[in-house]
Amino acid sequence: MANKIDYEKVLNPAQLEAVMTLNGPVLVIAGAGSGKTRTLVYRVARLVETGVPPESILLLTFTRKAAQEMLDRASQLSDARCRFVSGGTFHSLSHQVLRSHAEILGYKNSFTVLDRSDMEEVIQSLIPELGVPMGTPRLPKRRTLANILSKAANLEQPFDELMAEEYGQFLEFLPYVNRLGRIYKDYKKAHYMMDYDDLILYLRQLLVESEDVRENLSRRYHYVMVDEYQDTNTIQADIAKWLAHDHRNIMVVGDDSQSIYSFRGANYRNMFDFSSQFPGARTIKLEENYRSTQPVLTFTNAIMDRASEKFTKCLFTKRTGGEPPKVIDTGTEPEQAMFVCRYIKERIEQGRPISDFAVLFRAGYHSFELEAELARQGIRYVKYGGFKFLESAHIKDFLAHLRVVVNKDDTVSWVRILRLVKNVGRGKSQAIIRWMQENRVSPGKIGEWPGAGKKDSGLRHLSELVSRLAPKGITPGKAAEQVMEYYIPVLKEKFDDYPKRQRELEQLIPMAGRYSKLRGFLDDLVLEPPTSSGDINPGEKAESLTLSTIHSAKGLEWPVVLIIWIMEGRFPPSRAYNNPMVLEEERRLMYVAATRAKDQLIMCYPGRESAALWSTWGSAVSGSMNGVSSFIQGLPEEIVSYESAGIPEKTPGSERKRKTPYSFKRSQSQKYGGISVGDRVNHPAFGPGVVSKFISDDKVEVLFRKVGRKLLHMEYTTLEKI
Repeated sequence: MANKIDYEKVLNPAQLEAVMTLNGPVLVIAGAGSGKTRTLVYRVARLVETGVPPESILLLTFTRKAAQEMLDRASQLSDARCRFVSGGTFHSLSHQVLRSHAEILGYKNSFTVLDRSDMEEVIQSLIPELGVPMGTPRLPKRRTLANILSKAANLEQPFDELMAEEYGQFLEFLPYVNRLGRIYKDYKKAHYMMDYDDLILYLRQLLVESEDVRENLSRRYHYVMVDEYQDTNTIQADIAKWLAHDHRNIMVVGDDSQSIYSFRGANYRNMFDFSSQFPGARTIKLEENYRSTQPVLTFTNAIMDRASEKFTKCLFTKRTGGEPPKVIDTGTEPEQAMFVCRYIKERIEQGRPISDFAVLFRAGYHSFELEAELARQGIRYVKYGGFKFLESAHIKDFLAHLRVVVNKDDTVSWVRILRLVKNVGRGKSQAIIRWMQENRVSPGKIGEWPGAGKKDSGLRHLSELVSRLAPKGITPGKAAEQVMEYYIPVLKEKFDDYPKRQRELEQLIPMAGRYSKLRGFLDDLVLEPPTSSGDINPGEKAESLTLSTIHSAKGLEWPVVLIIWIMEGRFPPSRAYNNPMVLEEERRLMYVAATRAKDQLIMCYPGRESAALWSTWGSAVSGSMNGVSSFIQGLPEEIVSYESAGIPEKTPGSERKRKTPYSFKRSQSQKYGGISVGDRVNHPAFGPGVVSKFISDDKVEVLFRKVGRKLLHMEYTTLEKI
């Protein structure tokens, strides 16, 4: 039985307008924390309530998990049939359509989806075909080449233009990049592979060129909703346009102030162009915030007031109380780390759980010193941003054994698993793959390779494994167990830290067990990969501090948020001053970071570091290089409170008398040669690092930026204090 919803009672006026406007194009500008998810959930419920078949509604979101959560909520609120609404990402929709219509594009329906590291491996294998003469300076690394190919595809920009703008140092290699682009495309088609960018490119191609496909999808999805529209690229905006081309029943929801993914090809202008693509579109603004206190919102409004281009909106809340955000000059980088630790520990002692706190930063390396200090003080944390589960070697090894069963032409996976077999190197693996392709050998007969000798028993073991995986009736969970049994001996021989890696692999077995088909399991891992260690081992999240890049924190919230390194030259970075559009995106990034805070917002920067940065970048940065970020400079004291952590000087560029409620001193109890715990040091071989602890009077543990943790004997090493 469906529940009757009193929409006027549970929605504010702007939300109600968005929910009740069912037909025609609608643009919803949803400020941070303004209940956009709630609005989408109730609109799904309203559509089903009015008799729209759930199967004819399409909800496109940033992640499939988000779509599923919305549909589950709609089902609980209103009608269980809401679960039958089609929900997912642009890439998952593309994947679904392409599996049915791949033949139109010259592909088999069994094509493999390449993740980013697979793409890089294919590129690396194709470099010898470029014909680069001996003595030519080094080509860009495969990751850089993958970035160039992917971004050019997403932006639909010629290689020469993209490289001139972003990779000028490699312009001499433009002819080779052009050739690489052509042979990479041919290679994928020959081996029935598509990368992540191909999925949306080919879907748009189908919509534009195939009237049958377009009409079929238009009839199937009579109502289209798109979340996070500010993060779509031009290709995705075109897909949305074509999906709603006939019926025009489309609602897009987004916030131009939270567009922070231009490096992925996202185009914030899609928000501004929507009304021209759909003339007569209604615009609705959601401005009432349900997350933060008014002082936090006043601060974030002030940041975006300075933006050069925006939809004018002013966030407000009915919440009472709250204090202005604080900007803390901690003096130095080590003192910034110690301040953060002390601040959090003091509030935990007052009764706040550690899960209430998050520390955000512009770039992953900005937390380096903080991580060392957290480890020294025994504070547990989980870090988001930078960790790519599927890029770990042991995970790729494991999954490669399953992927060749689904697509026997997947040469990337064959190379990977053959290189794990004893006595099979690059030459042998290539010879085996050629033999299989030329003679149409089934994967289970790889052990019959004519070139196998007495020492090649490993090929027979691999052949036995693949044969066990081949039967159609085998479940993904059982297949994963078979690969685990085969791979564990290889894992133990290949990695010193195999217990940790084995625990991560074990997480794949229950994940696989939730699927009925192996292809579905493998495709979902590529389309919706785990993004952090906490996603694979949920126990790590419990009772831990969250450290996160701002990009990874988008869409999340915490009662207390600390943002570190809000200093000119770091946030925004100095390179941002070379391009006004990049600088504006950095402003939006600051806005996203600040709007994660529910109750308290603390921002830190090491003011004494500014002089060093100024001497490094010099005139590269326009404006006054005087410490705190230019996004915050000049904001009045009633909006933001300027304080210091035990530093007597005034904030550079500010004549305000600053409060000094926080003070701390570095422990000098353990010293050797003038070096103390927390000091930044340089080692002639290992480079820069931070002293994390003393093991004894003459042994010291240092966390190095490049090589990790090292235990050094002071009598036999040289450490220079920075």
